[in-house]
Amino acid sequence: MKLQRIRALREDNDWSQQKLADQLHINRRTYSAYENGVNAIPLDILIALSRIYHTSTDYLLELTDLQTPYPPKK
Repeated sequence: MKLQRIRALREDNDWSQQKLADQLHINRRTYSAYENGVNAIPLDILIALSRIYHTSTDYLLELTDLQTPYPPKK
């Protein structure tokens, strides 16, 4: 599944794939494969992306159009 939102969010922040891959401690080609839908994004990377972008994993997975993250648990 190709995830358009992770590319759009990266580009909105003017970040290169390399910069984001460095933040995630992965190889740029690995990140590129996630962004292009070649490889599925592991859960830990998906969670890290949601924290980097301050959004929900549902937004990244295009399950909702609400970009704001869910409120934290009490």
